[in-house]
Amino acid sequence: MSVGISGLSLYLPPYRVQLQDWCAWNDESWEKTRSVVGQSFRMRGPGQSVYTMAATAVLRLITEFEVDPQDVGMLILGTESSSDNSAGAIIVKGMVDDALVASGRAPLARDCEVPEFKHACLSGIYGLKAAIRYLSADGAARKAIVVCSDIAEYALGSTGEPTQGAGAVAMLIDGEARLLEVDLVGSGSDSSYRTVDFRKPFARFRQPPRDDGQMQDLPVFNGRYSTSCYIDATRHAMAAMLAKRGGRQSAFFAEIDRAFMHRPYNQMPTTGWVMAYLFALASDESGRKQLLEYCDAAGIAGDKLLAELDNLSPFDESVISGETDGDVYPLSRKLRQYLRGLDLWQTLVSEKLKLGSNWMRDLGNLYSGALPAWLAAGLREAVDSGLDLSGEQWVALGYGSGDAAEAIPMRVSARWAQTATRINFPEALGNPTDLTEAQYLALHEGRTGDLQPVASHAEFVVDSVGTQDRPDFQNLGIEFYRYIP
Repeated sequence: MSVGISGLSLYLPPYRVQLQDWCAWNDESWEKTRSVVGQSFRMRGPGQSVYTMAATAVLRLITEFEVDPQDVGMLILGTESSSDNSAGAIIVKGMVDDALVASGRAPLARDCEVPEFKHACLSGIYGLKAAIRYLSADGAARKAIVVCSDIAEYALGSTGEPTQGAGAVAMLIDGEARLLEVDLVGSGSDSSYRTVDFRKPFARFRQPPRDDGQMQDLPVFNGRYSTSCYIDATRHAMAAMLAKRGGRQSAFFAEIDRAFMHRPYNQMPTTGWVMAYLFALASDESGRKQLLEYCDAAGIAGDKLLAELDNLSPFDESVISGETDGDVYPLSRKLRQYLRGLDLWQTLVSEKLKLGSNWMRDLGNLYSGALPAWLAAGLREAVDSGLDLSGEQWVALGYGSGDAAEAIPMRVSARWAQTATRINFPEALGNPTDLTEAQYLALHEGRTGDLQPVASHAEFVVDSVGTQDRPDFQNLGIEFYRYIP
């Protein structure tokens, strides 16, 4: 049995902010924003929540990939935007069941497990691993669905504002692996507590209620420090994976066909991938010699760069207390700029990270859904372009702030092309409504009455929110949903 991914389906809300417009509103450089961040991002609209987006993605997956709902033994929700502190994936199951029954189909199996996973943007990848373990044990011969659904919102004026996003990605996991065979045995993990990297403490909700009744889940974060944490975590996860392979770690970067990584904004995967390469070079004598040659050509003190890369614990109290900005790899950053001018950059970065990346520039940050969405974009772009990916070796690098990471080898199935045509990436992008500055501010601040909503079609919406708080009956704050065909 080749356990892995046999289907991918997306849902994106129809409300889009063009970053070129956003730059004009905020007097920011469009050239820099386009290069570093991307082209646009999506926003959840009136009547939408993390659960409605998740349920819509799951229903589309079941329909588009002709899944028998009774075969599904596990439904996992990966999110860091959940608004119910008790229930999780069961909310999604309930919505999907109602829509299936209403259309004359069977509901999801009653013996379907419904866990929710939470660890920042890594929650969906943890869900993927759990689903594969389930199918390899007591869930053999069943199917699992992992849905990653998130709403990335940042405060107006913050450095994270242009990296917002919203959407959901559902993955079908089974023993056929018609798209990607996942090698958990060869994977590598990392986790290390980082205190002020990126958090969502409940103290944030001491704020006036919004007109739309929704919570605004603005994170506490520190930009340069968070970038350093991403680099550090992916470094250790890659090292753990490469240690299982044996041989020179740097050789892997020539052997692997493509890499897909957590993508909070356009430039971050490039930074993380190149840094993983530098760490791999520093792990053996011949690689260190190559690094010293690069440093000499770039005018960088080689011994200081090696000391920077060799430091397994680069964070100290000055970072956590806010005394320094958290950039613990300054010489590596300078070396990356030098490497951009070499032919190496084309083979190391451009060829490995290109597939699907242009589509991803129009999604914004989907948090838990960012990596699965990129896999979907790569597969659909490849089949539309007539590329032959059969047998290619991929690596997926997931990351969650706080911080933790997973490096997972994958192999493209021989049957991938006939399945990839069903991935609805272009359809999910659709024809969105571009927001004006006033409309953007209204949505961001929850003033949905100032916005003419886009008509819903083939999706779930929040129909109402409970307000009763009697001694004998309560439904206060509970969302009630409706499917609009």
